[in-house]
Amino acid sequence: MVSYRTPLGQARGLGSAKHGASHWVAEKVSAIALVPLVIWMVYAVLQLAAGDYGFAVHWIQSPLNATLVVLTLAISFWHMHAGLRVVVEDYIHKTLTKSALLLLNLFVCGLSGALAIFSILKVALGAGVLGA
Repeated sequence: MVSYRTPLGQARGLGSAKHGASHWVAEKVSAIALVPLVIWMVYAVLQLAAGDYGFAVHWIQSPLNATLVVLTLAISFWHMHAGLRVVVEDYIHKTLTKSALLLLNLFVCGLSGALAIFSILKVALGAGVLGA
């Protein structure tokens, strides 16, 4: 059947899903938060490269350093999850594949982030010292 509606008339009423703006803003906020954290992290890695294991353990046991490293890791893994979610939602069209990849993204980012943060906290709270 031939449709005599204009392209605008066909699109009118469909509208947006009303959820993309909040995801976009959240991604931008996390990206902005990562700028100073990553600059600090690069400086910290350069400091740590000059020392040995004992220096690194002592460095991470500082509350400020441990907090900033955990914050950097948490925001980084969350930002990675959000970015990959958008890629999957935009470019994967099969529902089952999309759902499987979104779950895989959630679990990989969540578990990797949790493991990284747990490792930092373990050392920062004293369980990572030599001989302990």
